[in-house]
Amino acid sequence: MTEPFKIAYIFPGQGSQKVGMGQDLYHSHSLAREIFEEADDALGLPLSRLCFEGPDDELTRTDNVQPAILITSVACLKAAQETANDHLPSPTFVAGHSLGEYTALVAADVLSITDAVRLVQHRGRLMHQAGQKKPGGMIAILGASKEDVEDLCLQSGCTIANINCPGQIVISGGIDNLDKANKLAKAKRIHQIPLRVSGAFHSSLMQSAVDEFGEIVSNTTFQQPTTPIVANVTTQPLDNVAEIKEELLNQLSNCIRWQHSVEYMAQEKVTTFYEIGPGKVLSGLIKRINPALRTLNISSTEEISRLKANSLIAE
Repeated sequence: MTEPFKIAYIFPGQGSQKVGMGQDLYHSHSLAREIFEEADDALGLPLSRLCFEGPDDELTRTDNVQPAILITSVACLKAAQETANDHLPSPTFVAGHSLGEYTALVAADVLSITDAVRLVQHRGRLMHQAGQKKPGGMIAILGASKEDVEDLCLQSGCTIANINCPGQIVISGGIDNLDKANKLAKAKRIHQIPLRVSGAFHSSLMQSAVDEFGEIVSNTTFQQPTTPIVANVTTQPLDNVAEIKEELLNQLSNCIRWQHSVEYMAQEKVTTFYEIGPGKVLSGLIKRINPALRTLNISSTEEISRLKANSLIAE
């Protein structure tokens, strides 16, 4: 007897945004339109217009881009569910990369869309403020082993912020630390790319954000998850509210271990990952983590329309 396939819904994080995202969904799917309108009302600002029209520098501001990616991702999910009806398989797990973890919480019925967009707007604001208090940044290190990156961090005073896939690790640090890491990497001929972020995210330099965000989280309503959420930090399933709240605080100042989260789900017999939201960043990472895993993207009306022909249904 063939064992039933398992799938996971995964949601992108900061960096996947682009001006125009979600506009086709807004005009073609009533449930998606409701999500954008609810988010605009919750925040008291035309976030949907910023998603659709930009400008880019305003969209990429940390406190704007985080709720913008979240609502676009949720709109993609709702549009897919509206279109596919019973043809869209239910996930065994949900997960998201950093910011995407909040979208996963919406998908698992832990947070309402109103609470989620408010939370991530506060999160973005506090992360930006923490970056101003203790200036820093992030660098993607490409093609190096984890051991080489650990050595680079040891010598420069930086820390590993993201383990995305084999050959792609992101480090965080203060301005001077990053400058030292940059020089060391060049001397060792290690390829690196500075990231467009406003601080040393997922490092101890975010501690001031953690402290204030903890109070906001404690005053937000969380429900028990209907689907296990695979955590960024522990890479294990979160199945109760206390664990979820702890994870949301920990991920601000600790390493996002995306590679290990995907490997955990694969060990649990997940064979297909639906990347739901703007861009295809996570699908690219998964192909490098394990080429045998299947990835499908749901980010536009064109991709969602294929659901009607069942061409996006896992086999």
